[in-house]
Amino acid sequence: MVAVNGEVSFWYAADGVPEPGPGLPGDRDADVCVVGGGYTGLWTAYYLKRADPSLRIVLLEQRFCGYGASGRNGGWLYNGFAGRAAFAKRYGRQRAAAMQRAMDEAVGEVVDVTAAEGIEADIVRGGVLEVARSKPQLERLRAFVEAERGFGEDRVELLGAKEASERVGVAGVLGGSWSRHGARIQPAKLVRGLARVVRDLGVEVYEGTAVTAILPGDAHRRPRAVTASGTVTADHVLRATEGFTAGLRGERRTWLPMNSAMVATEPLPAGFWADAGWQGREVLGDFAHAYMYAQRTADDRIALGGRGVPYRFGSRTDSDGSTQVETVRQLRAILDDFFPAAAQARIDHAWAGVLGVPRDWCATVELDRLSGLGWAGGYVGSGVTTTNLAGRTLCDLVLGRDSELTGLPWVGHTVRRWEPEPLRWLGVHAMYAAYHAADRQEAAGRATTSPIARVADLVSGR
Repeated sequence: MVAVNGEVSFWYAADGVPEPGPGLPGDRDADVCVVGGGYTGLWTAYYLKRADPSLRIVLLEQRFCGYGASGRNGGWLYNGFAGRAAFAKRYGRQRAAAMQRAMDEAVGEVVDVTAAEGIEADIVRGGVLEVARSKPQLERLRAFVEAERGFGEDRVELLGAKEASERVGVAGVLGGSWSRHGARIQPAKLVRGLARVVRDLGVEVYEGTAVTAILPGDAHRRPRAVTASGTVTADHVLRATEGFTAGLRGERRTWLPMNSAMVATEPLPAGFWADAGWQGREVLGDFAHAYMYAQRTADDRIALGGRGVPYRFGSRTDSDGSTQVETVRQLRAILDDFFPAAAQARIDHAWAGVLGVPRDWCATVELDRLSGLGWAGGYVGSGVTTTNLAGRTLCDLVLGRDSELTGLPWVGHTVRRWEPEPLRWLGVHAMYAAYHAADRQEAAGRATTSPIARVADLVSGR
């Protein structure tokens, strides 16, 4: 059993789910209209207002700032991003390396800005620990470390079983990797802090205001965001809707809303932590095909996530974070397998959210000067840090700056649309069924990566 299922996420449990602020009172004219009150939209508004305080910026959010993935994620502030291998293949290794350096630096940028702006988000810069618990996972871990070192020799440390277990006492560990480019955060505290800061800077934030359509500009009209209570017309309209993009007119097949679910235990006693370690507060992941991600929270819980039911037919999204009983059972099993000493711990909260997945699994940022429309997203679950880079990049694009950021390979990267239903639903569910089957094969003693997973990777385009 689980004490709470949904109510957006555990990250709001202490202070309660926010009530939406005032909505759009009618038509507005602005220099920039940002659609979406998550990390992407808030970082974009923040950097634009810092760069040019005279800008009239309107931000529209359908519920409250942080309602989506920004208030529900696993709290991994780290340097991974969606698409590095694909960018290297398509645009060259040098440009992919520039993108990676920008992501490395973005981790520190977020830490520095939160400190400067007085945002308390439980940040601990303990790095990223990823573990292997089978021979095939160990094979993939070593390949990962080799690939990372190709972008810099000191990027990641390869750990033996003993070294990995000394950091976090996960059962059955055969090896691990550790990178300094990562930190733990409390997601909702970060997004609420950002919302406070942008309001204080003078950004007009309207919550409880669902945008039904984003219309391009042309020679006769400027672009605009349409809502039931008014239309915002601006020189630039920026879409920052990530996993909820499919709900906009004409965008159903742009990004697929992938579900990810989490559970949080009750606070665990000192004796558990004495055995488990985790003193560095590293964020924790593994090398399964259907991978898990976890953190030790500020109040000594384990918050752990995974895919669960990956996709709802027709790109539908969840209702206030509620998740399926079977998904909770799956996550409970992962928790007990990784940490047998926590097997009797109560699960206090379960929840789910959606993340945006492009057809080629590559994040993008863009500004079309002819239409005045811009967007960023498709982070495939690596968005906490990537949103900061996206916000700074959109800022430079809107202001017409020719910068290092605007030259990165994800700017203007084109992605084909997802297949129509039912092919989309069938394909995603078949892919994750294959990954789960591959994980079961490997856990049963297979010595090398399952061919089922290799086929799934090929078909999915990952």
